[in-house]
Amino acid sequence: MNKTIHVDLGERSYDVTVGPDGMDTLVEVLARLEPTRVIVVTETNVGPNCGALLTHLLDEQGIVPEIVVFEAGEVHKTLDTASMVLDQILTAEPAIDRKAVVVALGGGVAGDIAGFVAAVTLRGLRWVQCPTSLLADVDASVGGKTGVDHASGKNLIGAFHQPSAVCIDVESLRTLPLEHLRNGLAECVKHAVIRDADLLEWIAERADSLTMWDYDDEELAFDATEMTELIARNVAIKAAVVSADEKEAGERAHLNFGHTVGHAFETAIGYEQCLHGQAVSLGMIAANEIAVRRGLLGVACRDRVRAALEALQLPVTLPADVDAAEIWSIMQHDKKNRGGKVRMVLASRIGEVDIYDDITEAEVSAVVNDMKS
Repeated sequence: MNKTIHVDLGERSYDVTVGPDGMDTLVEVLARLEPTRVIVVTETNVGPNCGALLTHLLDEQGIVPEIVVFEAGEVHKTLDTASMVLDQILTAEPAIDRKAVVVALGGGVAGDIAGFVAAVTLRGLRWVQCPTSLLADVDASVGGKTGVDHASGKNLIGAFHQPSAVCIDVESLRTLPLEHLRNGLAECVKHAVIRDADLLEWIAERADSLTMWDYDDEELAFDATEMTELIARNVAIKAAVVSADEKEAGERAHLNFGHTVGHAFETAIGYEQCLHGQAVSLGMIAANEIAVRRGLLGVACRDRVRAALEALQLPVTLPADVDAAEIWSIMQHDKKNRGGKVRMVLASRIGEVDIYDDITEAEVSAVVNDMKS
């Protein structure tokens, strides 16, 4: 049974559909949009399977898509990749017009690049998200943040460009590597900490079933109904926050819990060695420790979050060679900073957070050094 969550943004409102029939829903959405062209932007690790299925489903409706494939991985989320995608779209025959629709098929990198390309092509094309990773399902698919990385940091080049729809196919998660599923579960924990204490307990109680692996079929063996519930609850949290603060003027910044230090960990350790969700897990540990040392958060709450992350087999300690001074230096370039001050989201209890702009190098360095394994 599919679940639908409405993202209320006035004229830019859209629905997020979650369930086992996401690909079929995507085809129905495209038919309603009546595009002159469909451009599917996908990754090398997604195109051969999901891309082939989508092409088949579209062919049955008489739609022949333009498929643009880029090299998978965060290291390829660059202006060079976006330029390559733009070159293929703008030189395709027949030429596209403003009634064309871009489809993002893949994980968060595909969504960021496809959305960014849609935002800047002909000053804005419609686009639809079909995320294929849990991380993209619960985080990147909602809110219209698009963009690419720069050598100075993550997501420093981009635009807010809301999709026309989001279609999440739970069954597409089956073939994910287990560590990539856990990657998305880190964002689920983040949502629980900022808005829903009951969700944290729900996740912790189901850590084993959500990450169950079928060794015979070599695929994830989660219950589809349970996974649909998890994704829908997380999407609902993010949709509520985005609807209240589309451009991150205030409340939406709460979604950055675990990200300010986490992005620095991701950059310092390397995107290939530290996946985004792993970095967020480490970032939440760091943020909660700072909150405890400031007297904002109780030790019991800190330990509950840590226990949930450990149950999901997400990292809670840093490699010994992480340099605290480098982490602080990277944090200086975070796009969420204001007036040269480093801002962080800190929790006062599970389900409630606030933004602090008086974070110091001394407290970050102390926590980073204490987190080393």
